[in-house]
Amino acid sequence: MLKRFTISLDEKLLEKFDTVIKQQKYVNRSEAIRDLIRSSFVEEEWQADKDVVGVISMVYDHHQPKLQEKVTEIQHDYHHQIVSATHIHMDHHNCLEVVIVKGKAGSVNELTDRLRSLRGVRNCKMAMSTTGKDLH
Repeated sequence: MLKRFTISLDEKLLEKFDTVIKQQKYVNRSEAIRDLIRSSFVEEEWQADKDVVGVISMVYDHHQPKLQEKVTEIQHDYHHQIVSATHIHMDHHNCLEVVIVKGKAGSVNELTDRLRSLRGVRNCKMAMSTTGKDLH
């Protein structure tokens, strides 16, 4: 069941919000506000160390000595959190590793930090998401 409520915003803030929601192709303000609220709930799940899901994307130099071996070793240390991993050869030097993870937020963040800190890793990002259990 949907409930209506009214909010008041400064005119300039509303103009900026309308510009952003148009750029992001929202059909209306309500959908954009719902997404903002859900995003804040997802952040709370991560801060509260709840069960979460996410995607780690990592670009690294595969010529870096023993780096691939270290990446594999770390992934084995967190095998309970790893759902799937895909390795892509982007060019002669760079590889992309995409790892889908599920588990306690703290453990998933720890895995991300360990991968990020390896020498030869050029970029490592975590896309945080939710199991969806608590979002309706």
